[in-house]
Amino acid sequence: MLLIVVAVYGTLSDLLSVASSKLGIKATSVYNGKGGLIDDIALIRDDDVLFVCEGEPFIDPQTDSKPPEGLSGFHTDWLTLNVGGRYFTTTRSTLVNKEPDSMLAHMFKDKGVWGNKQDHRGAFLIDRSPEYFEPILNYLRHGQLIVNDGINLLGVLEEARFFGIDSLIEHLEVAIKNSQPPEDHSPISRKEFVRFLLATPTKSELRCQGLNFSGADLSRLDLRYINFKMANLSRCNLAHANLCCANLERADLSGSVLDCANLQGVKMLCSNAEGASLKLCNFEDPSGLKANLEGANLKGVDMEGSQMTGINLRVATLKNAKLKNCNLRGATLAGTDLENGADSKTPSWPYSADCVCGGLLQPALVLWTAPWRKERC
Repeated sequence: MLLIVVAVYGTLSDLLSVASSKLGIKATSVYNGKGGLIDDIALIRDDDVLFVCEGEPFIDPQTDSKPPEGLSGFHTDWLTLNVGGRYFTTTRSTLVNKEPDSMLAHMFKDKGVWGNKQDHRGAFLIDRSPEYFEPILNYLRHGQLIVNDGINLLGVLEEARFFGIDSLIEHLEVAIKNSQPPEDHSPISRKEFVRFLLATPTKSELRCQGLNFSGADLSRLDLRYINFKMANLSRCNLAHANLCCANLERADLSGSVLDCANLQGVKMLCSNAEGASLKLCNFEDPSGLKANLEGANLKGVDMEGSQMTGINLRVATLKNAKLKNCNLRGATLAGTDLENGADSKTPSWPYSADCVCGGLLQPALVLWTAPWRKERC
């Protein structure tokens, strides 16, 4: 505002002409100190303060004062950030209002508190990745997470954590989880597994540890020496399959059919074969390699007619198992739970199994404890 003292004489047009000449503008209106429009020079009194303009509405200079200290320019201060060599222009309020507890808010809330370094253009220097910073700045502007194609969400997440944008961290974690392909737990079919077998050299061991074969038909396949440790073989058809020396440790064989399977030297430690059918299986290896079913869950298993010479059933559970016509010569049954084993119509020893209903038990190692005696057979 420019203050000039002039003598008022003549007409209002003469006054406007003098004001235009003195101020270098095209004066069209004159207002008094209270904002009243002067339309006649006779209304002007001595020592009146007059305001001349080019047609704009009157703005009282007393009310158009600066905002209180601390708020001056708070919402209109424009800032330029140099992030990793790329320039971003934004307002102070954008960096402060959305996340007041973030690092960016603390950096630019109060001028000069952080002593931010500036480059030759006056932009504030921030040593971070510009491509990951841009989605963060846009989020502070409008509250939406928008990431262009080709930008890694993990990189944006790390920047959000660095700057302390807590609400954005939650959005990014959800977006990353949704962007990942769902885990495929579908069972492997016979067709897929046969391709694996055909592609594997005969001298190589196929590793199938932890795989899901649930319900698959693997009958009559050559599965020797394959590692099925902790695999899911529940409800599989393994009838007539050759599982010689296969590793079935901790595998799930519940409800599976292994009738007439070759189980010579098989390792089934702590496996779960509850309710499975193992009729006429061969566990006896002429070379002396013993099948190991130590700690296996064989509840309700039907092993009728199986050749089980030398088998290790130590601390296995054969409760309600059918062992009719089984050959358990030389088997290790120490700590084995044989309660209600074999054919329920055939009388059995206390807390042991009737394994010899037409079959052979001696000289198996059988240890059990009855309420009234201890025996070793």
